[in-house]
Amino acid sequence: MPDLLGINHLTLSTTDLDQLVRYYTEFLGATLAFERAATPADPRIAVVDVGGADHLMLVETTTPPLTDRDPLARAGWGLRVGTLEQLRAVREHLADAGLPVGPIETLPTQWTMTAVDPDGRPVDLRAHRPRRGAPG
Repeated sequence: MPDLLGINHLTLSTTDLDQLVRYYTEFLGATLAFERAATPADPRIAVVDVGGADHLMLVETTTPPLTDRDPLARAGWGLRVGTLEQLRAVREHLADAGLPVGPIETLPTQWTMTAVDPDGRPVDLRAHRPRRGAPG
């Protein structure tokens, strides 16, 4: 059986695809990979690359998305940046734009903050902390 390599994609629904694409590209640094117009059989979609081979599939629907937090009162999913300094820069960029973003918290293995996308959906943004005894 082959080994899993990670998460290929996460699908998010939205009632305003252009606004959600703008948020993830302009404020969080994702790259628009492609967009597909709606057809009689399928809704309009956009795919944004979020690093490596991972991406978000954004699907335009008429139903507003769920915005509940997970049982730990967090987003339930997240995106990763490389360093604490980059996490701070993303937080500052969001705050300067007047967009909702929480404080940076220190967890045992990473730093984290929760932002809220234009649909009101929470998204955790995290940077891994250096491990003790790790090379480098």
